[in-house]
Amino acid sequence: MCAQRSGTTGESESGGRRARWGSGGAVFGAAAYILWGAFPAFFGLLEFTSAVEILVQRILWTLVVVLIVLLVAGRIREMLDIDARTWRLAAVAALAISVNWGVYVYGVTSGHVVECALGYFINPLVTVLFGVVLFRERLAWPQWVALALGVAAVLVLTVDYGRPPVIALLLACSFATYGLVKKVIRLDPLRSVAAEGVVSAPFALVAAVVLGVTGHAAFGHGVGHSALLMAAGPVTLIPLLLFAVAASRTPLSTMGLLQYLTPALQMAWGVLVGHEPMPASRWAGFGLIWLALLVFTADALRRRRGKVVTR
Repeated sequence: MCAQRSGTTGESESGGRRARWGSGGAVFGAAAYILWGAFPAFFGLLEFTSAVEILVQRILWTLVVVLIVLLVAGRIREMLDIDARTWRLAAVAALAISVNWGVYVYGVTSGHVVECALGYFINPLVTVLFGVVLFRERLAWPQWVALALGVAAVLVLTVDYGRPPVIALLLACSFATYGLVKKVIRLDPLRSVAAEGVVSAPFALVAAVVLGVTGHAAFGHGVGHSALLMAAGPVTLIPLLLFAVAASRTPLSTMGLLQYLTPALQMAWGVLVGHEPMPASRWAGFGLIWLALLVFTADALRRRRGKVVTR
């Protein structure tokens, strides 16, 4: 009996620790998504240069900042312990987040903030689709309904825009890929971001040199412009680290709910501050997306409650 009580107590303490970690992870996740939701305000300040240079400087200064953090923490030598498989995963993550950053910056600086928001609304549905295509996951009927509504929404918005919502689709697919890699890569948040930067930096440096030689670089031409481009490093790193911590500690269903914060804030910025047009047909497309997300989220919460009850 004593042993049984001890085991129960241990399980209770373990469960309590997991609950505390989950709660803390949710706070990190909410902070990351809120900061990402405020990105249009920052990247709107960088309209003085091209999306390519913003991406290049963002990669380089993010790496500089994270390496400084590792150096101050006395952990820089830990980068040498990363194995070849993990470097390959870091390369995939780096490619995915670079595409995401580049497309997002282009969208914001070209006045397509609402379409960027659409991409992050679509993202959970793309994640489910990846599960079906890549891992042969079996979906319940509510998930199929959500996917069908998402496809219908994309078709409606394609008619509305007069083209497929390419920006939105690229953002959704690239970030879903990035999130997938972050779930399996065997690195803590700091080293993960640093590894992604190390992989991307050589390409970014070459691009920076080409931009400078051809006279298309704003960096180095004025203190204000240079300072804003350098600020892209810490502005990028902080929510990335928060997201990395949250992804490893928070249930997917919780992260799924939290991620709606980013597109909601971005859409509000695009409509209320950027005064981007929102005709009735566009509202109809977004309405279908929100209905799909409602079905998807309700099913996820139902499944989560069912698992808790069975335990």
